[in-house]
Amino acid sequence: MINKLSTLKIKMMLTALILLTVFSVHAQHTTTIGNTPRTGSSNSTFAVIKGQQVGIKMNAGKKMVKLLKLNFGVENHSNDTLKFKVNVYGFNGTLPDDNLVKQIITGGIPKGNSRVIVDLSPYDIEVNGNILVSIEWLNTQQVTEPSFHIGLFNGGTWNYENNAWKHTPVAGVDFSVLVEKLK
Repeated sequence: MINKLSTLKIKMMLTALILLTVFSVHAQHTTTIGNTPRTGSSNSTFAVIKGQQVGIKMNAGKKMVKLLKLNFGVENHSNDTLKFKVNVYGFNGTLPDDNLVKQIITGGIPKGNSRVIVDLSPYDIEVNGNILVSIEWLNTQQVTEPSFHIGLFNGGTWNYENNAWKHTPVAGVDFSVLVEKLK
């Protein structure tokens, strides 16, 4: 009887150890890149004009990663949901280059203050190095200027307007992306 209890305890401990190892190994494969999510009074507004974009430069690291979730804080002052498309660009020297997203990924910013999360995992976007993650407005709304949560001295914000990219240093919108490290 004592021998059976000891054997059962050993089997339970081994099972627990295996499960702990599996969960800890899985947890180590994801990380967040980009800016720190923020709330509070520091905000920056951008006009909602079809085709214009707002985003930030992120370092995805030397090894390939898969983009899982885009996350940002914003306050929509409009009664309408603001529709956008997600773009991810590589860098050619100092400027954004080709769009690495081959499918259309859309999202919306609901009325009020919210954290917007866009699931990128179904699109299998694999990147490394410096990237620019942006949202592109799908419609024009004349009066609306959503307030994006920002941080200071974190690399700045990139805007695409009038067919050109412009980098505004100092204040960066709080875009971040959960990524999975690939082997």
